[in-house]
Amino acid sequence: METVKVSSKYQIVIPKSIRKEFNIKPSQRLFFINYMGRIELIPEVDIRSLKGALKGMDTTFERDEEDRI
Repeated sequence: METVKVSSKYQIVIPKSIRKEFNIKPSQRLFFINYMGRIELIPEVDIRSLKGALKGMDTTFERDEEDRI
């Protein structure tokens, strides 16, 4: 576990090991999320990097009778 200190300007430095593990680059955006009383940082991902992520997913399903045309 890594620890950081908040500066007087409310800034933090992301530890090098975390930056390397999550491939965080300078000027990359991070989302701050309040989840169950804790702060989570989520790196913004380029949508193009998700191409093919759902390949092979089963997309078949049965519609309810009232939804059928």
